[in-house]
Amino acid sequence: MTTSFDKSGEHVRASIHRLSDHVVDLIAAGEVVERPAAALKELVENALDAGATRIEVDLWGGGCESIEVTDNGSGIAPDELALAVERHCTSKLNDNQLVHIRTLGFRGEALPSIGASARLSLISRLKGAETAWSITVEGGVKSEPMPSAGEEGTIVIVRDLFFATPARRKFLKSARVEGSHAEMVMRRVALSAPHCAILFRSEGRDVFNLPPQDLKDRVAFILNVPSDSLLTLDEQRGAMRLTGFLCNPGHTRPTGAGQFILVNDRPVIDPVLRTAVRVGYRSVIERGRFPILFLHLHVPFERVDVNVHPAKTELRFADEAEVRAFVIGAIGRVLTRGASQVGGIEADITHFTTQTLPSISTHTRPAHFGVSASASSTPQKKISSSENNKADLGFSPSVRRFPEESVQDLGGFAESQKSYTTPQDSLREELESVEFEQEDYPSQPLGVPIGQIHTTYILSVAPNGDLILTDQHAAHERLTHERLRKRFEEGRISAQVLLLPEVLDLSKSEREALLVCQEELSRLGLEIEAFGEGSLLIRTIPAPLKGGDVTALIRDIAEELIEEGASSARQTDSLDQRFEAIMARMACHGSIRAGRKLNFEEMGALLRDMEQHPRSNTCPHGRPTWLRLTKDALEKMFGRVK
Repeated sequence: MTTSFDKSGEHVRASIHRLSDHVVDLIAAGEVVERPAAALKELVENALDAGATRIEVDLWGGGCESIEVTDNGSGIAPDELALAVERHCTSKLNDNQLVHIRTLGFRGEALPSIGASARLSLISRLKGAETAWSITVEGGVKSEPMPSAGEEGTIVIVRDLFFATPARRKFLKSARVEGSHAEMVMRRVALSAPHCAILFRSEGRDVFNLPPQDLKDRVAFILNVPSDSLLTLDEQRGAMRLTGFLCNPGHTRPTGAGQFILVNDRPVIDPVLRTAVRVGYRSVIERGRFPILFLHLHVPFERVDVNVHPAKTELRFADEAEVRAFVIGAIGRVLTRGASQVGGIEADITHFTTQTLPSISTHTRPAHFGVSASASSTPQKKISSSENNKADLGFSPSVRRFPEESVQDLGGFAESQKSYTTPQDSLREELESVEFEQEDYPSQPLGVPIGQIHTTYILSVAPNGDLILTDQHAAHERLTHERLRKRFEEGRISAQVLLLPEVLDLSKSEREALLVCQEELSRLGLEIEAFGEGSLLIRTIPAPLKGGDVTALIRDIAEELIEEGASSARQTDSLDQRFEAIMARMACHGSIRAGRKLNFEEMGALLRDMEQHPRSNTCPHGRPTWLRLTKDALEKMFGRVK
């Protein structure tokens, strides 16, 4: 029994009754079909489940006006068409167990939900059949199946989405915004099925037309990055396996739109995995930027539940902490590559924005010199020689210059600064006589220094003749940061004893979560112990964090341990980010300054050190430490080749 209120505010008893099938369908449609992109996702996944090797999608009005999906899959039998548009009718589950689900769809709700809120037409022809059959559903009212013209496979047409639920239609965004959501869905689908040819049109224009491809080629196209910037990932732990491709840290974006994740071939948007990605990349990219990647996590079917939400983009793992730790570790190991390994930051200067040189007039400059042939006839804005070129490099350009004062003592890390001061012998004669052998390249990919530019950038020649520009401050900052990080990860942090131990009252769950990590926290300089029934006693704090609010830090750590199910305090943002900021500041102040003149031995020692240390391709702030200028780039700049 429920109650309601009349106009006078008095309680009125309302009787319990069964909702009509039409209302039930509309409620279900609201869960499954939130927007046109959700309807498109369900239709394309049905096509893939039917074994399609080619899918064509036409979108109009962002999907609000029309969505048409054509596939060459197995098709639907004429006597099953009526069942296909009934709720909870599916061919994808052969038993009542929702465990070993190998198909993208399985709930039997997509087509009925779409038919309840839109005008749905379904045309399908079995392979080898003489004719196709069709059925229509408008606002939940379906027609009888009838013969129709059609190729082998299935065509699904959705018109006037949400015409039966006008309130829902009012909440849709513009056609452009809805179309962008639909495009993102198609990109995820394209990555999940590289074997399938996919044509996606929007407003009559081809957005992309992809043939069956090798996975790496498909990933490079969808992520819109050069294939040589992709780092291969393939790691296994027990029954879990993680494969995919990571972009090197020089390629980032302002949003997470460049992150695509699959779990057992299913495109997902999972907070556990996104958190793991963020933590894995945190030490190598600039704060506020997002990495670009494609990950495919394979887990035993019984260890993951995909039946969490009707949209099937959210998951629930049996052991979230195990999955998170595995993904963080796998990403970290791939990114832990020095400049001597594949995946270093390489920047082609021809990709940067060029400007009109004062000595070259625009009408005499070749079309391929800085502008395309089609754009060469467009009047160019004259730029003074004092203005700087600007390009969206994916990081914030910055040159740090410091006065020659002593390094600040921030405490906590007893770090012995490596010195590159050597005898001032000139190596010019030796360098001029150096001849590289091809087999030397793997051991010294950053080459031999030949000079210093603006007393900030080291210019070197690689064994293959490429020019390498190294930012001496950024490079040494990374090396210093890595030594500090090693001490942190080994738990060798100096502790500051409190004159008067602090007592902190916590809930039972927070107290227990912290006491489980008591030994680990002690290695990090944070000594705690049980005090009474509901309190903790804080005896020491990490020396680098002295002066901070330690009680707030401990509460934050406890909250993260409970909410995220992390088994290690080291993995919590509260602790890691505080130490990360301290280490970055110490590394910055303790590194070779921009503007300091180096001799050849110092420059060479820095380059060799970079080749041996992990993550030396970017500084702790995510900016590149070195750039490569190839022979092809030089020839393009000088107009020798197009």
